[in-house]
Amino acid sequence: MPNTVRLHRVIAAKPEKVYRAFLEPDAVASWLPPYGYLCTVHELDAKVGGMHRMSFRNFTTGNSHSFGGEYKELVPGERLVYTDRFDDPNLPGEMKVTVVLKAVSVGTEMSVVQDGVPEVIPLEACYLGWQDSLQKLAKLVEPEINQ
Repeated sequence: MPNTVRLHRVIAAKPEKVYRAFLEPDAVASWLPPYGYLCTVHELDAKVGGMHRMSFRNFTTGNSHSFGGEYKELVPGERLVYTDRFDDPNLPGEMKVTVVLKAVSVGTEMSVVQDGVPEVIPLEACYLGWQDSLQKLAKLVEPEINQ
């Protein structure tokens, strides 16, 4: 499908922990924005039909963009499907993000597919941003701190 980004990663943490990182507002704010951006989560209602809204702010320029969407499918520890739509009319359309988690011997095999990326966003830039985000996600969920 055109305007689609596909990513694959193995994370040394259990699928349930990785899944939870997608649904807790503080966790999302810590790992989802690529390096150089800050995130404010305005709303996150983690249920099918629930909505999410957030803003990313470029730390260098101070510019920000907001987006939000709806949770379409939530299967704990296995699968998330949600939509995103930018508030900016110059970034039209609705994106769909599908995250599949599978338990493997060393943790979680994860695939992410983002469909419907607006034409004006270079796919390479989107891919690079996701790589940053997934690196930050791993740094959040891989430590096993039991204190």
